[in-house]
Amino acid sequence: MHSAPRAVAFFDVDETLIKVKSMARFLAFYWARTGQDPARFEDARTAHLRRQAAGMPRAQLNRAFYRNFRGAQGAELTAAGRAWFAAEQTHQDLFNQQVLDALHAHRRAGRLIALVSGSFLPCLAPVAEAVNADVVLCTTAEERDGILTGETGIPVIGPRKAVLARRTMRAHSCDPRDCWAYGDHDSDAELLSAVAHPVVVGDNPLLRSLAGRHGWQRLLTAAPLSPAR
Repeated sequence: MHSAPRAVAFFDVDETLIKVKSMARFLAFYWARTGQDPARFEDARTAHLRRQAAGMPRAQLNRAFYRNFRGAQGAELTAAGRAWFAAEQTHQDLFNQQVLDALHAHRRAGRLIALVSGSFLPCLAPVAEAVNADVVLCTTAEERDGILTGETGIPVIGPRKAVLARRTMRAHSCDPRDCWAYGDHDSDAELLSAVAHPVVVGDNPLLRSLAGRHGWQRLLTAAPLSPAR
C-alpha cells in the first residue's frame, strides 16, 4: 500500500535558513583548523571577489571556490564540518529564526523538508540534521580514493536548483501547486518560480520586484509566517 503523496518545502540555506555564507566561513574555519596561514584565506577571498567583480557567472564561481579544497580528505572535511557547525552555534544565533519557524510549521503540516544549496555536504549535513531535513540537494565535490580533486558535479546554483526541485517533486509524486520554496537571492528566482507558494526572504531587488508582480509572499519582519495554512 502506497502512502499518499506529500508536498515539499524547499529551503535555500545560505542567508535564507542560516544567516551566513556557509562555504566561505567553513573554508576559513577549516584552514585555521589545519594550521594554514590566515593570509591564505584572505588571498582566496580576494581572488573570489575579483572574479565576481569581473562578472564570472555564479556557477563558475562555485566551481572555482571548490578548487580551494583540492587534496583535502573527504573524511577530514566531514569531521571539520561538524566542528564548524558546533562553533557557529556557540558563537552566534546561526539560524534565521523566522525561516526556521516556517520550516517547523511545514514539518508539522506533514511536508517534506528539502535543503537546496550550492554548498556541499560537509557544511550542510549538520544543518540538515539540526532541522531534521528529509532531502539535501547540493553541489557534490568530486573525490578519488577519498581525496577531493577540487572539481565538482553540476553546481546547484540558479536554474539547477529548479531542475532538482522539480525532480524531487516528481520522485515524491508531489504537485507543485502544493509545494513551497524559500530564497533570498536573484539566483533563487527559478527555484521560487517552480512552486505555487514562493516566499522571498529579505529585500533582494529582483525578488522584491517578482514578489510585487506575482503576489509572492515576503518574509521581512518579525511577524510570524504561517506556511501550514
